[in-house]
Amino acid sequence: MDANVITTTDLRKVYRSRGREVTALDGVDLAVREGEVFGVVGRSGAGKSTLIRCVNLLERPTAGTVEVAGRDLTALAGRSDRAPAALRAARAGIGMVFQHFNLLSSRTAQENVELPLEILGVHGRRTRAARARELLDLVGLSDDQARAYPGQLSGGQKQRVGIARALAGDPKVLLSDEATSALDPETTRSVLRLLRDLNRQLGLTVLLITHEMDVVKAVCDSAALMKGGRIVESGTVTELLATPGSELAGELFPVDGRASGPDRTVVDLTFHGDSATQPVISQLSRTYNVDVSILGAAIETVDGLQIGRMRIELPGRFEDNVVQIGHLRERGVQVDVADLTAGAEAVK
Repeated sequence: MDANVITTTDLRKVYRSRGREVTALDGVDLAVREGEVFGVVGRSGAGKSTLIRCVNLLERPTAGTVEVAGRDLTALAGRSDRAPAALRAARAGIGMVFQHFNLLSSRTAQENVELPLEILGVHGRRTRAARARELLDLVGLSDDQARAYPGQLSGGQKQRVGIARALAGDPKVLLSDEATSALDPETTRSVLRLLRDLNRQLGLTVLLITHEMDVVKAVCDSAALMKGGRIVESGTVTELLATPGSELAGELFPVDGRASGPDRTVVDLTFHGDSATQPVISQLSRTYNVDVSILGAAIETVDGLQIGRMRIELPGRFEDNVVQIGHLRERGVQVDVADLTAGAEAVK
């Protein structure tokens, strides 16, 4: 995963309506590497969906550039209101999965998958049918489900049809716009496993938009946090967890718990790699004869890597615990000292 497959540079999108301007994207720089699953998270109105629609130019950026697989799509678009042939050809290499499936109710699952093949000019009804059945099988749908209409399918099955349809053009990039937000938790997990399997089997680069941190933990190699049309943090999940004061890491692995009284030091610890399997807290307590209070803890597995976060309380002020904190850092533990005064948290 070395080369960037998706790159946006100083991307801006301004909507104008009734004499007012609304800035949805405000100078977004994004880099998604080949073969990774990259999640963009943020609250409603942060600009996530506008960003992903600008990546395949369903929305025309007001300014900035979008490159996908080495091609500058913004240059291909030119100034014409109608996408030229070069842009349409480039879009064929980009699959798109939508939140509400966007299936044609009058077509069977198989016929929905055949539609983009027709648009792409794949000749021969039998050829299109065979390819559609192959894709539906790839996403785990049976022959009976292939013959069913969308109204006869569950939400998870509809989304699998949507994913099969997105793969019809043999894309190198798959875009997912809140693809699991309309699904129940169990179905969400199964669809995420499917996306990860397709990422690995087909070498797909996946850019997904979500407001759910569990989605990032379950499937993403890298992530970015958006606020107010800007990316405020980005990196691999491992890098973010190792970044002191990372807001995204804190939201991915929240740990609750507050200090019990004055003259106490509250420390947030992140364990990954070798430190996740070592008894560092008990060693700290024995070595320095200090009472360690555990205020909260969470353990998660991200792409096979066990990661733990813990909030502990040490007696005394920060100045009294410098040696103990250094002991933890020497053992590979990420240490953030929380300032909980006045109800706010900062990191030293």
